[in-house]
Amino acid sequence: MPTTVIIGAQWGDEGKGKIVDMLCEKSQVVVRFQGGSNAGHTIKTKDRETVLHLIPSGILHEGTWCLIGNGVVLEPEAFLKEVDDLAAQGIDTTTYRLAISKKTHLIMPYHKLLDRARELKRGGMRIGTTGRGIGPCYEDKAARIGLRAGDLDNPDLVREKVERALQEKNVLLRELYKFDPLDPETVSGELLALAPRIVPYVKPVEDYIEKAMEQGREILFEGAQGVLLDIDHGTYPFVTSSNTVSANAAAGSGMPPSSLDRIVGVVKAYTTRVGSGPFPTEQLDDTGTYLQTQGHEFGATTGRPRRCGWLDAVVLQHSVRLNGITEIALTKLDVLRNLPVLKICVAYELDGQRIERLPQEEGALQRVVPLYEEMPGFDQDIGDCTDFDALPRKVQDYVLRIEHLCGAKVSTVSVGADRSQTILR
Repeated sequence: MPTTVIIGAQWGDEGKGKIVDMLCEKSQVVVRFQGGSNAGHTIKTKDRETVLHLIPSGILHEGTWCLIGNGVVLEPEAFLKEVDDLAAQGIDTTTYRLAISKKTHLIMPYHKLLDRARELKRGGMRIGTTGRGIGPCYEDKAARIGLRAGDLDNPDLVREKVERALQEKNVLLRELYKFDPLDPETVSGELLALAPRIVPYVKPVEDYIEKAMEQGREILFEGAQGVLLDIDHGTYPFVTSSNTVSANAAAGSGMPPSSLDRIVGVVKAYTTRVGSGPFPTEQLDDTGTYLQTQGHEFGATTGRPRRCGWLDAVVLQHSVRLNGITEIALTKLDVLRNLPVLKICVAYELDGQRIERLPQEEGALQRVVPLYEEMPGFDQDIGDCTDFDALPRKVQDYVLRIEHLCGAKVSTVSVGADRSQTILR
């Protein structure tokens, strides 16, 4: 029973959507195991571009089971909009092939309101959240007061949980943030009005996974965000509110960790980051602008421009070690075309000392100075290359150097946005 976990090895936005879509061709089951609608996986084919936020990328492949695991936080309105948008394109989003775990927590209106209120209150110290209520929902999960998808067929329980949650949250909204409080009956009523459409999708997802394992089906576990945004192992406090590492594929879906066979780390050929937080290789010059423009570096979910910089091998070594990455899928290599020199950060200098691992102390990554290794750039169009040996020698050397520095094989090389522009090694 082959299983594959896909994770982003940097700060997210590495092009996981395309790689997941490619691997879905051989997978019968795709499971989303963490994050919420703050994620955006963009999949481009010759005739259309599809952006998915909650529904697993396997939905574009006919007959694939698509499961939303317990590690996800789900906004009901966003889920239904995505279902409707896909259905309008003729894509099957019926309950036969799409399911939500009974244990998946629900993002409520008060979560989104608190998220936005906190960011406003922080002023210049904002974390840079999307304002979609992800963090506050995970907080309620940890506080054991959250609503779960399995609650939706019990109206009394929904009303009870909403009222209990708002007893505290309305005090915060009114007294601390100076927002109008929310009416429990209104919030409950709006959710219960959506329940009839959502409840048919709510199923025991872990049972589906167990059945698929017994049948020997290929299963793909799809994460959101990147490793450096992990709540424990990322650049805290500028992180997301869930574990993005490969190990959470088990906890976030209800499968045994011993079943993880293959772990693919998706790596962009340079580095980007959205929102606030340390970014050692960021380029606030013409190079950064060039990468942003050529790479179309704007968030699929928010439209925010992404900060851009050189590839950081210290970050990648951290990701390979932490996730047990067995192979790398390298994306957006074509974006580097026409840059005269390519730089790779191979170490940092921190307080006068050379270090080759990510510092763990809060604020330390803000102070590091990146130490670069330079390689010659290339000016050839590589978008039509279908074989690794067909790539220009300078491009091959860049890929092989990444492989050597990271300690994991580059098995996939993306040379363009389209599904077909992919080289398998």
